Amino acid sequence: MTTISEQTLNASGAIPRVTDFQLSRRLAEVAEKLRRQHSDPDRVLAVITESAVANVPSAEFASITTVLQGKFVHSAALSGEPAGHCDKIQEQLGEGPCLESAVEQKTIRIDDMDSDTRWPLFADAASALGVKSMICFQLYVEGINFGALNLHSTRTNAFSEEAESIGSLFAAHAAIAFSTAREEQQIRAALTSRDLIGQAKGMLMERYNLNSQAAFALLAKLSQDTNVKLADLAEQLVIDAAKSTG
Repeated sequence: MTTISEQTLNASGAIPRVTDFQLSRRLAEVAEKLRRQHSDPDRVLAVITESAVANVPSAEFASITTVLQGKFVHSAALSGEPAGHCDKIQEQLGEGPCLESAVEQKTIRIDDMDSDTRWPLFADAASALGVKSMICFQLYVEGINFGALNLHSTRTNAFSEEAESIGSLFAAHAAIAFSTAREEQQIRAALTSRDLIGQAKGMLMERYNLNSQAAFALLAKLSQDTNVKLADLAEQLVIDAAKSTG
């Protein structure tokens, strides 16, 4: 089955219009891919970038850029080396379309990298890499952590209004899937931490003849005195106990 990005150009040099049925079917296929990876946030991000290149008209490369704590730039997922290079350039400059899209929560489109004046240093460097058009979609916001989905093309004026519309739908769809995966990961981590704390508490109860409340209080004090998170301290106690009995 031919993906939207692989459709043959018509006689005028434009990509044929995507029908509502084609778009619905593509989004359904992407949703199924994301569902299969729902428990792994990193894999979800990889599926998002791969599917974006396959299904947003004219997209050749893609990245998901995260801005952590409002300032640390990271490429969370990549599809194509030029996308990674563009993220790296913005990290070094501290500015660019991906960063502004992520933090300002808006869609940004660059139709001609050589004539865009908003980020001249970035535009010059990206153009030298062969990237001539870009479109960036805000993907998620978690406190002071931000993310954007960025699509790149080697052609000028590559992304039409239709491509922007499809990309917006895709980004919204992907953001929900990513948020769900993160929540599942956090729940699993919380359950794991609770189990470890329970094991460590049980060890202290047995070793020092303490009740449950006193054992937890001892764990909490050790955590505070050593400046180590309670779950990490509990994990270390369990590991040390396993080594001593092994």
